[in-house]
Amino acid sequence: MTLTRPLPRFVRTKESAGVTRYYWAIPTYYKKLGCTLHKEHDCALGADYEAACGPDGAGGKAAILNGLFDDWDRMRLGEPPKPKTEVRVGTVDWLFKTYKASNDWKERVSVRTAGDYENTMDLIADMTRKSGVRIGDTMVVNITPVVADKLYAKIRETPSRKGKTERPRTAEKAVVLCRRAWRVVHRLHPALFIQGAQATDEVPVWNPWEGVAMRRRKHATKPAATREQVYAFAWGAIAAGQVQPAAAAVICFEWLQRPENVLAGYVTWTGYRGKDHASQIRIEHHKTGEMVLHPLEETIEGERVLFYEEAEQVLSHLPKLGTGLIMKSGRTAKHVATPFTIHTMDRHVRKLRELLGLPDTFTLDACRHGGMTELEEAELTDGQGRALSGHKSKAYEGYAKRTEKRALAATRKRHAHRIAMEAAADEPAAENSETGKFRSGFSGQ
Repeated sequence: MTLTRPLPRFVRTKESAGVTRYYWAIPTYYKKLGCTLHKEHDCALGADYEAACGPDGAGGKAAILNGLFDDWDRMRLGEPPKPKTEVRVGTVDWLFKTYKASNDWKERVSVRTAGDYENTMDLIADMTRKSGVRIGDTMVVNITPVVADKLYAKIRETPSRKGKTERPRTAEKAVVLCRRAWRVVHRLHPALFIQGAQATDEVPVWNPWEGVAMRRRKHATKPAATREQVYAFAWGAIAAGQVQPAAAAVICFEWLQRPENVLAGYVTWTGYRGKDHASQIRIEHHKTGEMVLHPLEETIEGERVLFYEEAEQVLSHLPKLGTGLIMKSGRTAKHVATPFTIHTMDRHVRKLRELLGLPDTFTLDACRHGGMTELEEAELTDGQGRALSGHKSKAYEGYAKRTEKRALAATRKRHAHRIAMEAAADEPAAENSETGKFRSGFSGQ
């Protein structure tokens, strides 16, 4: 006696060489009504019954395709789509969710950029195909290189809310993000991607985002705040009672710390003129794993030279609220101080720059970039610049003395450059003063 297994809706079987294979085939009636799911998805479910139909005929790949058909049919009838209570395994939504839960996401994506990445994922997932089905509900195996190219072109050519006719930068971010997400999740769940002899490391056909040809664009110049702007902002913020934004801007500019690290508490009170380094400030770069000790002073022929005198004057206004220099006080005395979020600090910076008449390009990131620009203008060597900025892929033990020596030499050079620039700015004023005296005396004769 042969037991007949139940088949899900729209599933048909075919016998081939003694093997039963399963196929998902929608009726011609729905095809004439405009359903194109059979063109957008792989309808060959394979010879494994449980993989194709589930253990009881109510699951497997067929259940996913039937769910997509139901969504399409509801849209055709003008009904709202059925609310999603769970993410289907093997879909693009599932891939993004798995990527965000991976160690790669935790280690490589900073708090500052995580929100932007998630917005890009939502943008991709909420795009629809010709059938009206969301990309997020589409199976990963059905995102082919052709589909990836079309998605890139669609994002690039869609006008932005700001009135721009194209979004090339957003399209590039989408490709780079998807390329990484596919690579990470494929390593964890290779069986849910395109299989076969062609899927090799040399030709990764399972990653449709590899090799997407992106249109060349002119990259915008990153804004850089000047020293005058940084300290105009700092003293103006202090006068307005906003000490933390003032100190954050100075730290980003002078000691080249990334804004997200400043706000996360990586610059601590014990690291600023601590017991073990009374004449230095310790700056830890979370992105590169580098720790840089910036010299704050030096004694030359018995005379004490402060390299960052004005910066330390700004820091002297900071209250000690916690372990970090930049902390947000609690609502009451009973509440514990907490770190600033990047969005909260950005809001404070925006309000202050408007109040002080600074350009819209003035941000904490622009302060750091301005400090990097000053290093270049001071004509530091590549090694001296990296010794101050912490731009390295790996920190090596036993390199501390060499790093400190370079940091001191670089700080001397940068300090001398600033003194020379200040002197050059004073010369025209002195010349104008002398000229005024001469003209006054001549006219008096």
